[in-house]
Amino acid sequence: MAATITPASSRAIRGRKASFAGLVRPRRSTGAGEGFGVHICSGPIHVSGAEPGDVLEVEILKIAPRPSANLLFRGKAFGSNAAAWWGYQYTDPLPGTKRHETVTIFEVDPDRPDEARAVYQYRWTPQTGPFGIERGTMDDPGIPVDHSLVDHRRALDGIVVPARPHFGFVGGAPRAAEIVDTIPPGYFGGNIENWRAGSGARIYLPVAVEGALLSIGDGHFSQGDGEINGTGLEMSLTGTFRLRLHKSGTDTVPGVRGRTAPVIGTPEAWVIQSFRFENHLRDLGRSAQTDVYTRSSVDHALRHAFRQGRRFLRDVHGLTEDDARALLSVAADFSVTQVADGNFGVHVAIRRSLFHPPGGSARSAGA
Repeated sequence: MAATITPASSRAIRGRKASFAGLVRPRRSTGAGEGFGVHICSGPIHVSGAEPGDVLEVEILKIAPRPSANLLFRGKAFGSNAAAWWGYQYTDPLPGTKRHETVTIFEVDPDRPDEARAVYQYRWTPQTGPFGIERGTMDDPGIPVDHSLVDHRRALDGIVVPARPHFGFVGGAPRAAEIVDTIPPGYFGGNIENWRAGSGARIYLPVAVEGALLSIGDGHFSQGDGEINGTGLEMSLTGTFRLRLHKSGTDTVPGVRGRTAPVIGTPEAWVIQSFRFENHLRDLGRSAQTDVYTRSSVDHALRHAFRQGRRFLRDVHGLTEDDARALLSVAADFSVTQVADGNFGVHVAIRRSLFHPPGGSARSAGA
């Protein structure tokens, strides 16, 4: 059953990596232990009064690593990055190397909570799961690794990874299917994987079903644009959030009114998120949850981001088509969000200071 909350400025919810069975990834049948489901989420959370057409605002108040429960590592937190078979690099090894998967383990020391350092790394070797099925690649989430079968080696000596803590998955339930693969994101949010959605940011999600049915998970201590090898620095996190519900046609924030995809508001910018398919569950029909992995492209995701950016500047700031195109080219930043999740993502960041210059008058109110 879904937990129910009433959205209010004074009400906060806490999310961490916890079991959630509402969203699972359909997989080929390989026998017992095949590991249905990929992302560990908190939810679904039923938001009282939320209806299709509304906008749910998810304010991220605080995110912190969850320390290890092992007394030998008191206070430390650990995470991993997997250069996996679904990553962009897997089919494109450099000359002299072969296709392989690699796991890098990181730690965060309580005395240096804003950085992570690599502890060791190993190449994936075939592992046998608890039901006796051998896994040649990392296709079974959560399978225990027999470390007697892998060779640990040093990694990233002298390199410090700065913190960009965020939850990769923040989304409501879509309306087009009952059981939904958590991996491809869409208009409902979900596996957005944008590191800008950290503490102090607000994510605005179109509500597609009664109660919104919000889920949050997939903690990342850090990630770069692109998530190029398939994962970020995956880590168990504790987050504190505040929800606000904006009813359709009444108090919707001007910057997100009329948007049909997630929008991230940071203190510095509006980040307009787009994907190859705005609604892959609708656009690709009955086989959408498998076809999305073979029909995605960055080109189309970029075109959708360009279109969403122009609409934003027209609807919120009153710019003409020609002015919007000029401004997006000279002052906005388009970036590849991720190429790891089937429905490739591209976003455009539009700085607030363009319309609220220091010491000057704002061109448009409410954005």
